[in-house]
Amino acid sequence: MATAQNYVTVSRRPPDVEDYIDMLRRYRSWLIGPMFGGLVVAVVVAFMWPDTFVSTAVMRITPPQISERLMPTVLNMQMAQRLSQMQQEILSRNSLAELIQRPALDLYRKERQRYPLEDVIQDMRNKAIKIQAVDVSGGQGRVASAFTISFAYIDRFKAQAVVRELVARFMEANATVQKNSLQATSTFLTDELRQAKEKMDSYEAQITRFKAENMGKLPEQFQANVAQLQSLQMQLGNANEAMARLQQEKLQLETQIQNQTSQLNYYNSIAEESVVTGGAAAVRNSKLDQLNQRIMDMKSQLAALQEMYTEAAPAVKAAKARLATLEKELQDEEKIDLERQAAAASGNQPTVQRRINPANYKMVKDLEGSIAVIKTNIQGVNLSQDEKLKQVQELNRVIAQYQARIESSPQLEQQYASLMRDYGLAKSAYEDMSKRHEVSETAKDLEDHKAGETLEVLDPASDPVAPSEPNRPQIAAVGTGIGLMIGIVLAGAKEMKNTSLKNLKDVRAYTNLPVLSSIPLLENALLVRRKRRLLWLAWSSAVIIGSIAMSGAAYYYYFGHAA
Repeated sequence: MATAQNYVTVSRRPPDVEDYIDMLRRYRSWLIGPMFGGLVVAVVVAFMWPDTFVSTAVMRITPPQISERLMPTVLNMQMAQRLSQMQQEILSRNSLAELIQRPALDLYRKERQRYPLEDVIQDMRNKAIKIQAVDVSGGQGRVASAFTISFAYIDRFKAQAVVRELVARFMEANATVQKNSLQATSTFLTDELRQAKEKMDSYEAQITRFKAENMGKLPEQFQANVAQLQSLQMQLGNANEAMARLQQEKLQLETQIQNQTSQLNYYNSIAEESVVTGGAAAVRNSKLDQLNQRIMDMKSQLAALQEMYTEAAPAVKAAKARLATLEKELQDEEKIDLERQAAAASGNQPTVQRRINPANYKMVKDLEGSIAVIKTNIQGVNLSQDEKLKQVQELNRVIAQYQARIESSPQLEQQYASLMRDYGLAKSAYEDMSKRHEVSETAKDLEDHKAGETLEVLDPASDPVAPSEPNRPQIAAVGTGIGLMIGIVLAGAKEMKNTSLKNLKDVRAYTNLPVLSSIPLLENALLVRRKRRLLWLAWSSAVIIGSIAMSGAAYYYYFGHAA
């Protein structure tokens, strides 16, 4: 037995950009060959594929000739339903069978020889005939629904004839279906409208009796009563605040009267002054009078500040400090005046005379007028307080009435809600039925006057001069791409199978030895020339055969087809 050999598995070196370039150079024939073959096959298939012509017609649902503002309609939805019904009838088996076997058309002759008529009809309905809805804008902001009818066939004249026939059948079917549908709809809606009106009148009478028995307590008046109650409560609050302000104003006026009465008493006491003649102290010290006047004024200001502020307020503290300073000055001035009078007592006895001080007398008159004005203001405040008190009493009475209404309203809510719900449903049903009945009658009148919705041909059946398929440039591009992908797969497989060392990088990577020098591959010149001749011969043959095949397919399409 031969001894077993030990094999060492070595992973392949990952290729770089230079390796990929070498691969393209080595396997260029493997890439170009399948790509050229795919191009040839695709071109042959594209030119051998028979042309298909598609004829198309556009039909439009024209809106009513009368403006929708004057006569609303919902016939667009009804027309769409009729179109669906007509489409099922026109594309039925019997209709299409008659169209296929009509002698003037004689459609699908070869297919009928090979397949059953049922299969031919199914293919025609599913693949050849297409009916699609579109929207086109009409004049004056209207939108008319439209749909296209197309038929694909190898003969463009027969394709156009089939589309014309389908358009004519749609026009005939629309007239018949529309007339029958409007008559049946009108009869049904008239009976339903009468029943809905009787039901609505019954509930309306019940609601009228309920409102008459419970006027002012209805649940529908609850929010209005609550809003009115809130408004009255706000008015009551404002009236109470006004009374508080009047009371505060009255207290301030009374305080002013007290202060000015004190000043009046003081000025009455000093309205007359004593004039001393014949002695050293002939004239009383006038500074004492000024200090007394300033002290009285400061006390009045302090009393007014105490009415508006607390004792800790800075204004009150400053007023007290100024009052204390004036009182101290008064005490010092009285001591000085006593010393002067004692010094003058040792002289001649003075003669004392009484006379009115003009300044003090004027002050007394001003204070009396001011007190009279304040008393008048107090009387006005009292009258305002009486009016506000009457207003508060009236507001309390009205608030009590609204509170009683609000408390009693929820008791009737369930019964009233049930009546209103039933009436709402009956009214909604009646209004809906009335609108439908009006629309139905309008549609009948419009149909009689030929002014309603109709079908019209927007674009007649087109003459398809150019075929819609096949797309030959696209088929050629796809075939070339598929061939290129096959070539890439084959070149990749051959590269994976080839495990030989191809360059110095492979030698260094797989032997782990330094490379001192390399010797180029030396081949026999005769063998090299022979390989090149064979390669050129193969490529020339392939190009010639492929060109002949593509040219033959093109010739068959352009000339053989016409023959």
